[in-house]
Amino acid sequence: MVDSETRWRMVRRQKLRGVEPEREVSIRDVRYEDLPAIKDLYNYFIRNTVVTFDDKPLDLAYWQEKHELIAKFELPFLVLVRGDIEVIGFAFVAPWRQRSGYLKIVENSIYLSAPATGKRLGAMLLTELIVRCKAADVKEVIAVIADRGADASIALHTKLGFKEQGHLAKVGTRFGKPIGSFLLSLNLRR
Repeated sequence: MVDSETRWRMVRRQKLRGVEPEREVSIRDVRYEDLPAIKDLYNYFIRNTVVTFDDKPLDLAYWQEKHELIAKFELPFLVLVRGDIEVIGFAFVAPWRQRSGYLKIVENSIYLSAPATGKRLGAMLLTELIVRCKAADVKEVIAVIADRGADASIALHTKLGFKEQGHLAKVGTRFGKPIGSFLLSLNLRR
């Protein structure tokens, strides 16, 4: 336990040093060494929220396979990093369906850590993902968003031009309760 005088000395010393500046945030392509942080970030959402329909934490092998699949289709997989190493968010697109008629139609995913929320970083990340999708000649981006607990995600997608296409009620279960999905899409071939 620290006595009052010691605590105040520590506070004064900290003030003299100044506050550590916020490290720069940037977006870059995912690297293999980012995958453990992505796994941990996503598993947090599995364990604590209803915004994903996965109900068991995913292992590193899953993310390695996902990375390879996205690379195979030459689609964007991005990380939001602080100081070029600390992953505080990620976004990617993957093929919507496996049939050839759906070629160049993708589904997006975007997740931010708690320190990245409320700072417009999600908009920055999703905007860059859309830019990269256009460069990859994607025709349409589909967002499948939980109908509970994901108001910020719906607002973000809507702000960036996604249009609601429908609602699937009670198509899944999370923590013993039914949950549905909103379907939104962004046409990139206008």
